[in-house]
Amino acid sequence: MREKSDVRRSATPFPPAAGEARKRAAGRPLAGEVAVSTAAKELGLRLGEFELAVQIEEVRTVPGPPGRPRRVPREELERIKGAADFPSGLRERLRVMGAHEASELLDISASRFARLARAGCFRPVALYVNRYRVLVWLYRADELREFAENNPSLLAGRLPAGMRAALAAGTDHRAPGWRARRVAQLSRQAETAWERAAAKSSVLGEEALVEAVPDPRERSELARLRPALLKVRSESVATQAMLEKLCLAEGESEVRWHRLMLEAELESARAIAPSPAGIPASHGALAGVPGRAEPTAFLPGPSGDQRPDPVTPRPLTPTPETSVPAPRKRWALLRRRKPKPSVRPAH
Repeated sequence: MREKSDVRRSATPFPPAAGEARKRAAGRPLAGEVAVSTAAKELGLRLGEFELAVQIEEVRTVPGPPGRPRRVPREELERIKGAADFPSGLRERLRVMGAHEASELLDISASRFARLARAGCFRPVALYVNRYRVLVWLYRADELREFAENNPSLLAGRLPAGMRAALAAGTDHRAPGWRARRVAQLSRQAETAWERAAAKSSVLGEEALVEAVPDPRERSELARLRPALLKVRSESVATQAMLEKLCLAEGESEVRWHRLMLEAELESARAIAPSPAGIPASHGALAGVPGRAEPTAFLPGPSGDQRPDPVTPRPLTPTPETSVPAPRKRWALLRRRKPKPSVRPAH
């Protein structure tokens, strides 16, 4: 009886992994996963604190059903709650602070801390806009303590000459450092090569993206998969515009660096899956008609205006002189045309 049951169990048409995939595809959450709000409540965290925990990989999440937010495995919650230092240890690892509190933690002046931050000695982990519409950067307390232990010479005395010259030239690595950190975090969360490429493209503006990805269909796929660097909740129009600009790479060196990262990721994605989801295997091929270019509605021109895609046939207005010829004349033309040799795929 045991042998029969084992055979019957091994012959199950869908293994557990396939069953989970079918549930996700059907839009049904798995029993061993909970929503983000539920996980935050069980860990005693506010939603913003939980989002930070996910970003710095203190909490592992998994993709939810199609079109749904990410979810948290139940086993991940049990692992965190089972730690010896929970909940104080988790809260300490999530502790962030602004420049004033950070300068007190490092026992330096606020102006010196600002100079070290602009020089890129530590990267912000989060940000917000205060009521005076001033951008406030937040830093992890444990990273600041680690910096103080490893670089005591930078906390007192004159800064190095190279750092002083860069600061005098207007160097500010806070925004680029935050963008690089977020892109790395989003890339690690990506499930596929094309999702990683989309994460790499999330900080590039339209012009830089067109230069890095000339194929409009690939750009459309990257836009579909592109994650958000920052979640903006109920902010004013001016604040939203400022934050949207903050999420885009600035400066020639930063744009070039992110372009190189994107192009390298695209090479890997094309090698693994040449045709992303939703893109035909032959770019520009119309379904059911091999070799025929698919009409595209309109593409933006170099000056921002809308122009028809060159492969789109222009509509013709029939006139009496250009009406369809009589069948006898059409067949006569076809008889005179020499057949062209064609290569057909082997069946």
